[in-house]
Amino acid sequence: MAHDDMHEVIVVGAGPAGLAAALGLAARGVPTALVTGPDRGADHRTTALLEGSVRILEDFGVWAGLSDRAAPLRDMRIADATHRLVRAPEVTFRSSEIGLEAFGYNIENDALRNGLLAVAMQQPALRIVRAALERIDFAPDALTLHLSDDTTLRTRLVAAADGRHSTVRAAAGIRMRTRAYPQVAFTATVQHSRPHEDTSTEFHTETGPFTLVPLPGDRSSVVCVVSEREAVRLLGLDDGALARELEARASSVLGRFEMEGGRGAFPLAAETAEQLVGPRIALLSEAAHIMPPIGAQGLNLGLRDASVLVDLVANAYAAGRDVGGEEVLSRYAASRQRDISGRMRAVDLLNRSLLSDLVPIQSVRGFGLYLLDRIGPLRRKLMRLGIGEKAA
Repeated sequence: MAHDDMHEVIVVGAGPAGLAAALGLAARGVPTALVTGPDRGADHRTTALLEGSVRILEDFGVWAGLSDRAAPLRDMRIADATHRLVRAPEVTFRSSEIGLEAFGYNIENDALRNGLLAVAMQQPALRIVRAALERIDFAPDALTLHLSDDTTLRTRLVAAADGRHSTVRAAAGIRMRTRAYPQVAFTATVQHSRPHEDTSTEFHTETGPFTLVPLPGDRSSVVCVVSEREAVRLLGLDDGALARELEARASSVLGRFEMEGGRGAFPLAAETAEQLVGPRIALLSEAAHIMPPIGAQGLNLGLRDASVLVDLVANAYAAGRDVGGEEVLSRYAASRQRDISGRMRAVDLLNRSLLSDLVPIQSVRGFGLYLLDRIGPLRRKLMRLGIGEKAA
């Protein structure tokens, strides 16, 4: 069994948030190791990186190598496609209205992760260990990680970015609060005959949003929130029938559809960790919170977790303080809790308003969108909140 020297931080998990955290720490001079975990299969989904996340990746020095694989999201359109008594007006949010070139950029998950991993492989200050975590031994001054390749690593702090089934979170005894929804997110990628003009379109339906998000070229990712039974039906369609079905749901706004490979279906749930920190452990991204794919908040929250943790740890290390001590961990938890809980509540409220058949709730949702359409300061405030800024 190989026993290795102490690291200040070990990041467990090589998804985008874990890779970003490891790269950010290494760039700030913090001795860091990355434990990648098990090999991952192909991920055909996409992620809308909002403007705040793009700035984080720029700060970490990695966005330049990713930007040519992403499509800008300059405008976002919301259309009511329900057949209810009360319907909301169509609203378009334009990034130029708040002085931005784009709200963010949509990128395929594999392109994002592989791009970050390529940068990590070239970062001399970052040690990468391609193994899975098996167990953690806890001690007051350090943690000892036992890996699947018989390597043993010691560290002052573990940054747990190992996903919804986090081994680190389980080892710390931190439980998740879970709220399941009666919905499934069906995902696919389509080619279309009309240009998307860098506009994301979200149709609100009785079962949840149906969203078209631009990709490079005349391509878009599709997220269609439906019942479990409907998701099974969509998965069973051949490419031609599925293309026609999705084109009809999109009211042909992008012309004719052709399917690309890689459709999938994911049950919707909202989960939050009962604590964001444990003994010398900080949870981030899906190890800390899992959100439905509504409003493009999931990974963007995870990248903000990474940014805050990198800043706190780098400042503590530079000042000679314990990077895994109570001061750093309590400040991290306090900083992230409000953002996470606020986004969770907002997404839950929107989703429940779409599912409700109660006329008063439909009226409130419709009136809210009417106000956003008519009142510029309110609309601009919401746009800034949506991309991760504080309301100004």
